[in-house]
Amino acid sequence: ADCRYTCHQECRSLIQLDCRRPGQWQSQLSPESTLLPPCSQNVTQAVEEEKPEPPTVQEIKQKIEKYNAKVTNCLLMKLNDDGTYTGFIKVHLKLRRPVTVPAGIRPQSIYDALKEVNLAEMTDKRTSFYLPLDAIKQLHISSTTTVSEVIQGLLKKFMVVDNPQKFALFKEMRKDGQVLFQKLPLTEYPLYLRLLAGPDTDVLSFVLKENETGEVEWDAFSIPELQNFLMILDKEEKDKIQQVHRKYERFKQRLQQTLKEARGKPG
Repeated sequence: ADCRYTCHQECRSLIQLDCRRPGQWQSQLSPESTLLPPCSQNVTQAVEEEKPEPPTVQEIKQKIEKYNAKVTNCLLMKLNDDGTYTGFIKVHLKLRRPVTVPAGIRPQSIYDALKEVNLAEMTDKRTSFYLPLDAIKQLHISSTTTVSEVIQGLLKKFMVVDNPQKFALFKEMRKDGQVLFQKLPLTEYPLYLRLLAGPDTDVLSFVLKENETGEVEWDAFSIPELQNFLMILDKEEKDKIQQVHRKYERFKQRLQQTLKEARGKPG
């Protein structure tokens, strides 16, 4: 009332004023008349993004029929009675670092797969090696299979005992002559993406790569894994040194041969 200070009603208890000259600012306004109405609650509300409605069973059925009409390798999708569907995806393995597998274990047989026998648990011995670059693995999955389950399934098939968090599934797309990679969230459904894109792997393909998070987190590796990495790096270094030696040894032999042939010639 004295200094004509204005505030919101909900802020009144937080205001502290020291009006030392009340006579100068005296007015007929009452304290309550200086209060503004409460702020509108709609101003600060975040606008929620509208999520697309999940497709109906009829829409899925139509998409599957359209998908199967383009299939040329008999890898069809099948719609189940409960609205889920099954199909095949191919995953390219593009791993630049070695993986850890149990040592001295025979390859998994069909019997082991049916009985869900985990051969990796039969020994504590571990070894590391590089998977073949751009190896391809075909998986039969369901529409409810997540990216996380696909990664775990791939590691199990190759008997890789590394932590699944070290790997990530990417979708590879080709647009305007460029190859684009996008990391998929662990809760994404790869078969649905395959259904939307169609069976052509030039339009969309899946790639398993290292889960790059910037610098390598060496703490995530065990001591035997780190020792194996050192052994592999040491071997690669020796191989590289031998390649350089052989290269310049050939240059030396050619130079000596050229000098020998030129000795009897003038100039």
